[in-house]
Amino acid sequence: MLVAPLGIAWFAAVALVLLDGRRARVGWFAVAALGATLAATVVLAVQVLQDGTVRSVAGGWPAGVGITLRADALGVVFAVVSTGVLLAALVYEVIGGVQSPTFPALVLFMATGLTGVFLTGDAFNFYVFFEIAMISAYVLTGYGQETRQIRAATIFTVVNLLGSVLFLIGIASLYHVTGRLDMLGIALRSDDVGTQPIILIAVIIFVAFGVKLGLFPFHFWLPAVYTSTRPSVAAILSGALANIGSYGLLRFGADVLPRELEQGAPALLLLGTVSIVYGALQALSRNAASEVLAYSTVGQVGYILIALGVGGQIGYASAVLFAVVNALNKTLLFLSVELRGRLVWLAFVIGAFSVAGVPPAVGFFGKAALFRAGIAERSVILVALIFVGGALSFVYMFQTEQRRFWAGDADDPSPLARRGLVLLLAGLVVALGIWPEPLLALSEQAAAVLPERRP
Repeated sequence: MLVAPLGIAWFAAVALVLLDGRRARVGWFAVAALGATLAATVVLAVQVLQDGTVRSVAGGWPAGVGITLRADALGVVFAVVSTGVLLAALVYEVIGGVQSPTFPALVLFMATGLTGVFLTGDAFNFYVFFEIAMISAYVLTGYGQETRQIRAATIFTVVNLLGSVLFLIGIASLYHVTGRLDMLGIALRSDDVGTQPIILIAVIIFVAFGVKLGLFPFHFWLPAVYTSTRPSVAAILSGALANIGSYGLLRFGADVLPRELEQGAPALLLLGTVSIVYGALQALSRNAASEVLAYSTVGQVGYILIALGVGGQIGYASAVLFAVVNALNKTLLFLSVELRGRLVWLAFVIGAFSVAGVPPAVGFFGKAALFRAGIAERSVILVALIFVGGALSFVYMFQTEQRRFWAGDADDPSPLARRGLVLLLAGLVVALGIWPEPLLALSEQAAAVLPERRP
């Protein structure tokens, strides 16, 4: 089962390259293949959550030499969420009619890359799968072939190539100072390396993931790209691809380089605070719904930095929970933003409630987890930041709802299948808000695989 999600997505993607993705039957074949990938990932997740971490070394090589695949609770949670987001975006596009022959294949190649990132135990292969996902994203960003989409693809490619180069430099530097490429070996040997080289490497890796996530001050590319791409692609970028940044910070920070993450906690808290306030203020000043959601993304990922800065199992569990919730919220909102009808309005309002942290939407528990972390840290500033960030989110989301849906377009609804899809996502957001225990338990179990380095 460790290889099954990768194998299904990869072979389906290779087969689809030869077919015209604009044909309905090809699109639905891609949906079936991605659904099978998600099912295999869920089965693997159940196995991991019941029996513990699963490892495999390719070719019978010893650990530390051969290519290592590793599925633990942290990796499978991100794999399931990201594959689910890709499936929702692909279904959305197939329902409306795919406009590019390569779109279904690219989505499956991205599924391969993301699944590999979350299931590898080897730093170099993390980079390899990382690039498979990014190359797919470069092409997907230009989907539609309009001038604004090609411009967005150019910006996205140039900026993220910089992030890729920085990450490769960081991996090469880790190998140079530790002599290992497997993450476990790097973690064991990093404590024996001088402080200054490792801190510099950690900063390089953090900047690389910061570029991918669109963190302040590396956010400059994100609004231009998210506002120019089609809704399905924006949902993929914000709900699935951005998880590489969140997962990477958790894996390389809390797992591989926990000492350096602890030393950098004040900087993470500062950058997270600035991201939350800056993103919210920028979102308040925007009129177009896609711009508001883009700057909201900048602000929301700041909460993940705050959780990482808090550290410990409370902070890590909060970071996992917020990353999952943010992926669901952004997928729902980006897929809803260009649709019309009363059902779409209802779905968008639910997504807005979730971003603002208002019950019964699941976003409430993301904010509540961070609030609990602030109480545990006895930080009045952190607690106040959660309230201020939530209030600003409430204002800009409902400003957007009024501008977007109070214009009398409910009488000209979008296709029922698309409206049904976003309403199904909205139902999931509410269901997880009403019964949050499984998601909270998953977040805590995912955080438990990371070493406890702070009280």
